[in-house]
Amino acid sequence: MISPGSRIEIERQNGYVTAFHNQNVLAKSDQVAIPRETRLPDCFYFPMQAVDPGILEPSEFRTFCPFKGTASYWHVNTPDGQIENGAWSYLTPLTESVGPEGRLSFASSVAERYESEFPPQKKELGESHINSPLSDWILREAGFYQTRHELVQAIGRKFDEAGIAVYRMNVTIWSLHPQIAGANFVWDRESDEVSTSRASYEIFDAPGYINSLLNLMTKGLRGVRQPLNAGETEFQFPIMEKLKKERATDYVAMPLRFSDGQFHSLTLACDHENGFTIANLGLIFECVGVISKYLEVLTLRNNIITLLDTYLGKRTGEKVLNGDIRRGKGEDIHAVILFSDLRNSTKLAEEMPRNEYLKLLDHYFETVLSPISENGGEVLKLIGNAVLAISPVSSGSDNVTQAENALSSAQSVIDTINNSGSNNGNGNGENSNEKPINLGISLHVGEVTYGNVGGEDRLDFTVVGPAVNLASKLEELCKTTGNRILLSQDFKQTVEGSSKDISQFVSFGKFDLADISKAQEVYSLG
Repeated sequence: MISPGSRIEIERQNGYVTAFHNQNVLAKSDQVAIPRETRLPDCFYFPMQAVDPGILEPSEFRTFCPFKGTASYWHVNTPDGQIENGAWSYLTPLTESVGPEGRLSFASSVAERYESEFPPQKKELGESHINSPLSDWILREAGFYQTRHELVQAIGRKFDEAGIAVYRMNVTIWSLHPQIAGANFVWDRESDEVSTSRASYEIFDAPGYINSLLNLMTKGLRGVRQPLNAGETEFQFPIMEKLKKERATDYVAMPLRFSDGQFHSLTLACDHENGFTIANLGLIFECVGVISKYLEVLTLRNNIITLLDTYLGKRTGEKVLNGDIRRGKGEDIHAVILFSDLRNSTKLAEEMPRNEYLKLLDHYFETVLSPISENGGEVLKLIGNAVLAISPVSSGSDNVTQAENALSSAQSVIDTINNSGSNNGNGNGENSNEKPINLGISLHVGEVTYGNVGGEDRLDFTVVGPAVNLASKLEELCKTTGNRILLSQDFKQTVEGSSKDISQFVSFGKFDLADISKAQEVYSLG
């Protein structure tokens, strides 16, 4: 049997009703209203003048009901102490709930018992649950969508099929991303498409956001419903005026609360001439909790992918996400290796203010990391002030291509430094407002083991092997020789098979490198 959905009726209780806290009278009146709602217990609402104003202290707390509107709260002072948010009132209720306005109700911890001249008559409004094609779909099928974009589009379609006159639905979800504060998904009924936009963290300082409904909901406002076809409106936000000019007749914003306590939002704009019905809103209200969980799962997966990409790199992150997390498990691969390190970092850290030094580090890492990513390499490790990047090789021709790309990355780093005015080796550039960067870069090609190392409870996904050690020692040689880029003989021979002009490669001689068994011929860029 399908439930008829949510309903609400306002009744007036006959005779006097008295509310008690222990033996103390809180309120007494013969003008008590009882809003009766589907699946909710009855509550007595007393006229304000029937309550001793001395026991009430205004609270900033608010809650939202899609049927009654926004509830304002008061702390209640009792002989046993103050009970926070122990009373509430709908000062400007929605039209469906006109009746208890100007009246106040108490929490059960405040009004421990009631005495009534005439016992209130119990009345059930509909079933104790809602069962509908929409709720069945939410429970049976909605959980199988792979992305938030797909899920939002499917929800919009199902709302439309259920006869809910939603022409625009907006889902805003905050993210865990170093550059993106959150994502916004907007479903439009006419196009049946979902448009996606992302906001940077600067949004939190923008006046438009600070004064927005979205900001209030993020801080815990439990929602808003605002009919837009009425003369005066309780809430005034730019989005409501914009929607009203389009064709919206009703607007509702409901919080999507995730398990961590953070609030995200779902907003709906209606274009039916009479706005949303109580039955429609009740159906949506019943489904929002489950929708929130589905969105949370998809958001968590998206956050995990973002974090793995950010801290491990895309290729390595995919391996970890796919379950490649056993200690000691690795694969031998052929890879191009790029190693970079910032010069004089200890001295800079001592001489510079901490914030300035951190800015310098960020500038250095951005200078090195950007061209590596653009050329298909993967930054595997940030080790203090050093960068370890690799480009796995899948074939002979790929070997040459990856070596060319790594060389382009290194040259791009040096070009950026030179163009910023820090083109001398002592770090005293005069044409840049920022502290100049001095660094060394080594390039090598060889066999490495790519996988997990570490303890039982803490693993590191990295590359190890003689080739990695050689690249590291080669980079250290930059410091003593004054070169910014040094190449191994293996790297030079690899690039010789490409279209690159290798006349720029100049032998710098053979060097005995620490912990490397054979002397290595080293090349610089002429």
